[in-house]
Amino acid sequence: MHHFYSVIIGTELLNGRRVDKHFAFINQELQNRGLLHVGSFVIEDKPLLIQNCFKMILNDPQSVMFCFGGIGATPDDLTRPIASKVFTAQPLSLHVKAKELIEAQYGKEAYPHRVTMAMLPPEAELLHNVVNRVPGFSLFQRFFFTPGFPSMAWPMVKEALDQYFPTQPKLYSESFIVETTENDLIEIMEALPKELSFSSLPRFVGDKRIAEIYIAHTDKEKVEQWSRYFKEAALKKGKTIKDC
Repeated sequence: MHHFYSVIIGTELLNGRRVDKHFAFINQELQNRGLLHVGSFVIEDKPLLIQNCFKMILNDPQSVMFCFGGIGATPDDLTRPIASKVFTAQPLSLHVKAKELIEAQYGKEAYPHRVTMAMLPPEAELLHNVVNRVPGFSLFQRFFFTPGFPSMAWPMVKEALDQYFPTQPKLYSESFIVETTENDLIEIMEALPKELSFSSLPRFVGDKRIAEIYIAHTDKEKVEQWSRYFKEAALKKGKTIKDC
């Protein structure tokens, strides 16, 4: 199964000048399709930081990445050259079709700066921009690079997901509360099959410790079976079970 990562580049998000909207969008789009979002990073426009983040994601053989921001023509737009270095080990080269699109959009004003957005990693495929004709790009149908503007980026993401990543079977889940500490439930947790999606969230209700248990899988019967097992095992320990 693919492991989806999102990388949101923008110092202005971290210093409070802008509020990020990309995470909520990509997280919901992946959930709607039954796809697994395993990591999301909001990072500064710093070359070494961007490079290290990309390298970490590349080292996951099942990774798919959606990157937002940093593909423009200003000096702080660093994504294109760093992506080329990390994912292709080659310098940027002129993408003829991207150049034509930028010229068609801006005419003479494409020069001398805007046309630099047509300098892309070798083997880059273009992502359609519904707002203007300046494209995003992708590499190897795994790594997708979009503008920082949601109106431009989000249609690119949806198009890529629809084209390359079919919706997965619906995930069934059960959640319930056990009135105890997580420590008292570890043996039960360890007995659950690894293919289940499982999480335990400790909480306080007044001065009482509780654990909110979440079990999910595409097989509804398996979810029901192991939820029942967990509850029965907790009851044998004298714990109280409540619905969320």
